[in-house]
Amino acid sequence: MAEPGIRTPRADATRNRDQLLAVATRVFVTADTEPSMRAIAREAGVGIATLYRHFPTRESLVDAVYRDQVVRLTTGAHELLGELPPAAAMRRWMDLFGSWIATKNGMLDTLLAMIESGEIAHVQTRDELLAAITTILDAGRAAGDLRADITADDIAAALIGIFTVAPRPEHEAKAGRLLDLLMDGLRPAARPA
Repeated sequence: MAEPGIRTPRADATRNRDQLLAVATRVFVTADTEPSMRAIAREAGVGIATLYRHFPTRESLVDAVYRDQVVRLTTGAHELLGELPPAAAMRRWMDLFGSWIATKNGMLDTLLAMIESGEIAHVQTRDELLAAITTILDAGRAAGDLRADITADDIAAALIGIFTVAPRPEHEAKAGRLLDLLMDGLRPAARPA
């Protein structure tokens, strides 16, 4: 039951918002430049007024997509560890990270302006992502799957390098090879028999 005085959104409004976020994320990945709000609304199958009712500005849409992706990465670390051994969870998380980076293609100018103005706390995001990496890394160390001398900062720096040279969806195969090489370096050396 909802608290008195607090209106819960109607089911269709929630569905529209979720649809707009999903479509905006997809459009931002494939766009070479920032897409228009009208194009996002059209792709989502809603009117422009519906888009603006949920996201009154481009910044509010970019912020919602950005935060949704960060939550997916931070909660994804725990979820993946519940499903996979730590090394496999780390590799799958790296793919999630690559998807997050790809989302920036069509919202880069707005995102950079928001970071510069302080609307998005870049340091907080960095800390959250490092904590997610550390969660998997600690589990991997405990299981003997991942090297003990590697830090979350090391992994983050390597990921930034990989997705700098292979940032777009059409570079997926190259990014995959580079991520596999990174994983090879994260595994402990085999001990002689």
